[in-house]
Amino acid sequence: MSGHPDPAPEGPAPDGAARRTVNGTATPKASTARITDIPPPGADTVPGLDALRVPMPADLAIRILQRAGVAEREYDRYALVGGPVTALFVAHGRGAVVGAAPVDWYPDAAAFEEAHLRRTGRTALPTGKPLPGVVGALRTGRDRMLRYDYGPLPQAQRSILEAVRAIPRGQLRPPRWLGREAGIPDADAADLLAAVRANPVPVLIPVHRIGDEDGGPLDCGLPAGLVERLRAHEGIDGERLDRFSSDGTHFLGSATTRIFCYPTCADARRITERHRVPFGSAAAARAAGYRACLSCRPLPA
Repeated sequence: MSGHPDPAPEGPAPDGAARRTVNGTATPKASTARITDIPPPGADTVPGLDALRVPMPADLAIRILQRAGVAEREYDRYALVGGPVTALFVAHGRGAVVGAAPVDWYPDAAAFEEAHLRRTGRTALPTGKPLPGVVGALRTGRDRMLRYDYGPLPQAQRSILEAVRAIPRGQLRPPRWLGREAGIPDADAADLLAAVRANPVPVLIPVHRIGDEDGGPLDCGLPAGLVERLRAHEGIDGERLDRFSSDGTHFLGSATTRIFCYPTCADARRITERHRVPFGSAAAARAAGYRACLSCRPLPA
């Protein structure tokens, strides 16, 4: 007799698990422990373990491709960027913006990736850093420092979107103005609006600044509520435009400078009420001896 308790015999325990004795206590063998004996991933087995967890890096997939030697030109990147009235997914590649969309257009980021792949044929991978200049463009409403890759869009549609980019923040232009600025003055208004709706970079390219002859919103491819919020953010006064429209006023002249403008032009907003001269058409303004504003460049007729 050794004076020590006999070791517990190894073999099936009542619950069916093979056991061994450790410091006098029967425990499951590591090699035969059941899956139910192993704590599930994420179980709080150690107090304070949650504090050691860190979120997965946004650009993990890109890091993996870089380690694998895949060239950056083989894929696009996208980031979540705060916009003036809504957050946006903004994709870029090869130094150019290649796509954008409000986040609430998709149930999740994966859906945006799928839509980007269908439209461009290129994979978009998440990154935490947007293309330089995007944040400033969304904050100021001015994107002249950005470059865009319109993908398969025909040259005429590209020219129309470039004309949209030229509309200053807080101002509106009619479709015929776009045609003239794009070098296709005889283009049908429906074709011009179709090109506007094909815009792959909404909000950044401000199609919400397209309006009818009275300044009213047109079908630019954005939800009406979003257009309204974007215009309000830029200080476009819809009630003021409605009053001009009800009076048949499409242009405003200055009795001091003898220049006429679109009502939303920055120069028109500086005309004091007593010097403001309303016109129903550019032809009427010219007949009265007024010259077209060099800033907003109203249509000649």
